[in-house]
Amino acid sequence: MSAITTHVLDTALGRPAAGVPVRLSRIDPDPDSDNRVVLAEATTDDDGRVTDLGPDQVPAGTYQLRFDTAAYSAATGQECFYPEVSVTFAVTDRRHHHVPLLLSPFAYSTYRGS
Repeated sequence: MSAITTHVLDTALGRPAAGVPVRLSRIDPDPDSDNRVVLAEATTDDDGRVTDLGPDQVPAGTYQLRFDTAAYSAATGQECFYPEVSVTFAVTDRRHHHVPLLLSPFAYSTYRGS
């Protein structure tokens, strides 16, 4: 299993959000760098999950999950106020990091899952 995984739930429709494109990047602290290194790209499965997203271990640092919510909204015929959602978070240990996204047309939230 990847060190970082995600799960997207469509709270407006009350079901998993299948087909959401997701990108995992590491944010480089060096100000002279490009700043973001893409580690993996995937799409949520029928259960709204991405379990194979990048390496099975990642070093401590800052990471970002970018969700293409515009593509998902278009596919489901919903309005889209937030065409993308970016969640930036810090990895400080070697534990698994699960970062779910709760999504609706006019709101979203996230948390550190298990």
